[in-house]
Formats: sequence, structure tokens, C-alpha cells
Amino acid sequence: MNSQLAIERRRLGTLVGVSMTAAVFAAACSNESGAIQEGGAESPAGAEATSDVIGGNDAGPGTEAPQEAAGPQARLVATYDGGLMTLDADTLEVLDTTEMPGFLRVNPAGDGRNVFVSTPEGFRVYDAGTWSEPHGDHSHSYVQSPALTDTVYSAEEPGHVVAHEGKTVLFSDGDGRMQTVTTEDMRDGDYPEPETAVADEPHHGVAVALPGGSVLMTTGDADSRNGAKVIDANHAEVASTEECPGVHGEAPAAGGRIALGCEDGIVVWDGERFTKIDAPDAYGRIGNQKGSEDSAVVLGDYKVDPDAELERPERISLTNTETGTMRLVDLGTSYSFRSLERGPGGEALILGTDGALHVIDPDSGVETDAVEVIDEWREPAEWQEARPTVFTMGETVYVSEPEKKLLHEVDLASGEVTQTALLPHAPNELTGVSGDID
Repeated sequence: MNSQLAIERRRLGTLVGVSMTAAVFAAACSNESGAIQEGGAESPAGAEATSDVIGGNDAGPGTEAPQEAAGPQARLVATYDGGLMTLDADTLEVLDTTEMPGFLRVNPAGDGRNVFVSTPEGFRVYDAGTWSEPHGDHSHSYVQSPALTDTVYSAEEPGHVVAHEGKTVLFSDGDGRMQTVTTEDMRDGDYPEPETAVADEPHHGVAVALPGGSVLMTTGDADSRNGAKVIDANHAEVASTEECPGVHGEAPAAGGRIALGCEDGIVVWDGERFTKIDAPDAYGRIGNQKGSEDSAVVLGDYKVDPDAELERPERISLTNTETGTMRLVDLGTSYSFRSLERGPGGEALILGTDGALHVIDPDSGVETDAVEVIDEWREPAEWQEARPTVFTMGETVYVSEPEKKLLHEVDLASGEVTQTALLPHAPNELTGVSGDID
């Protein structure tokens, strides 16, 4: 083993002086274009993080008795400049708006209920207020008001969140900490204390839980990143690679494979070893990927100019992690890092700046449809700025149009926009929870 991991367990701390007030939906109306929601009480946010987990489940907004639902009730969570919006994923009705200062990032916890909100203090838990509980051969589903809890998994520069193999790993770029929790333990609202591993050097990285207690993590430092390694449950190094310059992002694929993006291709972990799949260009950067555990092919972006401040590529990459081959597809339009998604059937989805949702067969690279969803748009110069985003949950694809404060629902089977909602704020990041036992 060529590096030592510091493993620590910390006791839960207590967050003092934070009062979370209710953030509930107040007014609603609708028109022919879809649901329009405005208003709602506001929840203050912000607390100093001093330990791995701060606070408890005294959330405030979601403390009323839950109501049993007829089945899982999926919800969407969108950020805007100054807070969060929670929507009914079926009707697109805005259920809640919560004020939070600063630029916000959101990631699903993987439990079908909670979302992690990246804040200056760390990963703050947002309870979307929908979940299911197993009961013998069936389950019961419940809903309540969404809640910005006072629970924070403290982190210096919170980064990627990955749920995989029943574990959710939170990566802290500023100090290299990887906090791991059992995903299903998040669902009941008693947020678990994490097991924390600290890498040798802090870097903008990512970590993924593997079977048997192993963990895959990127390697590097504040100046450069060049590879990844896997440690077993005893924290002994199993394998490593330094063949992934500029390593960024991860995506799952069929057969338990994990793909990592590099500046010259992709590195794949197959459960036993790392394999490099070279890009056709000397510099062929794949920094954003979308995978499906039902497909061997990983969808990725593809950039070829190492000197560009903002490259607007028109080609995407389709990498077969089983055969070790990469295919480039020319879309004829540019896209951004939030344009990539997988469809309900594993389709490769790319939201182009031409306003169309391009549907591509991941195995053949053939475009099977191009659904006109929004107006033409241009990628902003700053990555934090709101731009159209595509997100899939279950059988439904959602596309945001922040310039018009719109959210669209797309049915891939019919190739039509089936619903559009006017939102009270321009949406930026978009994620969701199923309300089911994920």
C-alpha cells in the first residue's frame, strides 16, 4: 500500500442556536401551460460546522404527522438564486420554497427521500418529505412538508456525492475527507454518523462504494489529479492506476463497472483491475459522464482544446466499458455539462443548444429522435450560472428553461412535451427523489 488512510469515527455534535422555521407552500393556481405556484414561507439557513455531523432531526418544517399516500410520491428539488424549490414530480406543482443564501448544489442521497445541499458548512440534509417503508411483502408510502433539516455533514469545500452498493459517499475537496453512510439508514430521518476516511492529499475528487466494503477513490492533490485506486474493507490498497490525467467524474455501467473520465479517454474499474480506454485524440477530455447499470456504454462529453477557457463541443462520446471501445457522435449542435442524461431505457440523452433533446441509441450511436423542447440557448461563460438542464426520474424526463422560469415534462415514447410549468424562480440545478424504497 503506497498511501495511508486515516480512519476516524466522530461522535455526533450538537448545533446550537439554529432555529428552523417552517417553509410551506402558500398559494397555487394553474393555467393551460401547466401548474404555476408562487409564495411560501421562508426558512433561514446557515450554521457553523464543527464536527462530522452537526445537529439532529429537529427539522421544523416536516415535523407534523406524516400522511399515508396511495403509493410512492416522487418529488423534484430545484435550486434557484437564493434558495430551493420542491415540486410534485407528477403535477409539477410547487410544494415548497425555502430561502438559502449563496450558490447551492444538490445531490440525491440515494434513499428516495433526502437530498444533500452543498453549503459553505458542508453537506446539509434536505428532507423532501416523501418516502416508503417496507412491510412484509409490500410497502407503505408517506408524505409530509419538505424540511431543511439542521443536520450538516461538515465538509471543507463539499464536492461529489455518490450512492452505490447501498452506501452513500460524500467527498470533501478541501480536506480530502470521504464520509460514508449506509444509504437506507438516511430514510427514517435519524441521520447516521459517518465513517470517515482521509486521503493523503486534498483534491477535487470523487469516491464510490464497492461490494464487500471496498472503496474506489480518485488520487491527486490541489495542483493535479492523475489516477485512482481501490482499497478493501481493511483499508489496504487493492489496485491503482496513474493513467488518468485530470481525472474527473464517475459513472456506473453494467457488470458492476465504474468509469472515470480523463483528459485522454476513460479508465474503467471492472471489479478486479483498472483498464484504460484511449480517446482518438491526444487530448480528448471526458469530464462529465452519465451511466446506466443496465448498459455497458457510458455517455460522456468530449473536448479537444486544452487551452480553451470555455469549449462548446458538438461531439459526445459513447464508451463501451465491456469491449473497451469509444465512439464519437457529432450532434451538429453544442451542449453543456448539464445537458447529459440517460433515458428510462438507457437511451443517451443530450439537450442541445438548438433547444432539442437528442435521443441516441448508446450501442449504435444512431440518433433515433430529436424532441423540440425549448428555445435555442447559449451556454453561459460561468459554470455556476443557470442554464437549461435535463434530468430523468423513473419513466419521465424533465427539462428546465431558466430564462423563462419554465420546467417541461417530456415523454420519450411519444416524442412530445406533455406538461409545462411556470415556476416562481428561475431553476438552476435539478434533482429528485422517488419516494420509493430505492
